Amino acid sequence: MGNGSPGPADRRPDGLIASISASIRREREHAGMSLTELARRAGVAKSTLSQLESGSGNPSVETLWALAVGLDVPLSRLVDPPRTQVRVIRAGEGPVTYSEQAEYAATLLASCPPHARRDIYRITAQPGEPRVSAPHMPGTGEHVMLGGGRALVGPADAPVELGTGDYIAYPGDVPHIFRALEPDTIAVIVMEHV
Repeated sequence: MGNGSPGPADRRPDGLIASISASIRREREHAGMSLTELARRAGVAKSTLSQLESGSGNPSVETLWALAVGLDVPLSRLVDPPRTQVRVIRAGEGPVTYSEQAEYAATLLASCPPHARRDIYRITAQPGEPRVSAPHMPGTGEHVMLGGGRALVGPADAPVELGTGDYIAYPGDVPHIFRALEPDTIAVIVMEHV
């Protein structure tokens, strides 16, 4: 890259490479595929795939998409770290993959589990009384990405303060809260029903 900006290898944390490597191997083995078969299906050189699985490669988003298609799994399965009950991703954080073809970066915030349904809402809120929600049906999860302002969001007994660009995931089948801390706070809320 002649413009002085860091290339993908300079921008990807080592922990993500290890996670991607383990995920590729896990999904390939789960599918009962050899290295040769997955390389053929994905249109990737076998040597490249071997390097990726050993953790010495640095896949572009295009390579990851090709592998996901070859494995017949969502891309998120290759880059999503193990989940916790409550997960917060601050602006500028999260597993990022970069394109070889453009100045384009994709940050995975959450993958959809099998057989889940999602409803997406845009929220506008003002300081004052919080929105306290009773538990939804069992297995419901909520994802919130703050688009502007500041808010306390999450389980009612342990909300997290979010700023613009921050993300949180938490169980929606327990009491939860959204309290705007600044005027005209906006967010996207995704309700996931299993």
